[in-house]
Amino acid sequence: MRLGAIEAGGTKFVCGIGTEDGTVLERTSFPTTTPEETMAQVYDFFADQGVEAIGAGFFGPIDPVIGSPTYGSITTTPKPHWSNFNVVNALKERFDVPVGFDTDVNGAALGEYTLGAAQGLDSCLYITIGTGVGAGAVVGGKLVHGLSHPEMGHILVRRHPEDRYEGTCPYHKDCLEGLAAGPSLGKRWGVAGAELTPDHPAWDMEAYYLAQALMNYVLILSPQRIIMGGGVMKQPQLFPLIRTKLQELLNGYVPHPSLNEGIDQYIVPPQLADNAGLCGALMLGKLAAKG
Repeated sequence: MRLGAIEAGGTKFVCGIGTEDGTVLERTSFPTTTPEETMAQVYDFFADQGVEAIGAGFFGPIDPVIGSPTYGSITTTPKPHWSNFNVVNALKERFDVPVGFDTDVNGAALGEYTLGAAQGLDSCLYITIGTGVGAGAVVGGKLVHGLSHPEMGHILVRRHPEDRYEGTCPYHKDCLEGLAAGPSLGKRWGVAGAELTPDHPAWDMEAYYLAQALMNYVLILSPQRIIMGGGVMKQPQLFPLIRTKLQELLNGYVPHPSLNEGIDQYIVPPQLADNAGLCGALMLGKLAAKG
């Protein structure tokens, strides 16, 4: 089956052609500007490609609930011009194929569950820490939805006792995203995270916030694996810091080997690396094609 995939971020779109086993045959990327300009490039890329379905993983918030009056739309995004834009309708007007639609992080979670670091498990959580913080989850083999989709990047965390930074989130200021996303590093320390040395105190503070988030996810969702991606997590020193702090926070309350001697295999980077989102979008397309 020949599938189309869209990984739509607030900064750039990545579009690809691939197969249902996750093989990416062709890909392109371009900046996210206005819906008119950006979607025109999407249409051009998929024209005459013969895709049988398209999977779209989008920046949010979105409405992924089939049957909802606003299903397929981007909703209250801070990204200019995109609020209330209906992605699914726009794609179906151009291409007479099934369209799978979800958040970019839910797509990445599905990709890692199907093809990557969580293969063979019943559940997983994927969290990305970059320009923003977002997470998606697979539980019982299905993506988690409810009223809408999870917004795990906006949970409240305890402020680090030495942190005086107000937070970057335009809605909540010092939620997880406001304190731990990439822009907070630059604004708190005066330089981009990539320019900080591995032993800079910024990373201990970053791990302090991320470990709190993981504790909440472990206690609420109990995922069988946690996969951490995004630009901030390209700092390898973060993984051992987060694992240690999570164990300290849990304090033995969840007596499972994965959270003790097996924690190095429990909190891991994406196996699909930078293809997690695109492969996840292929899997969204595959699900749509199968109804």
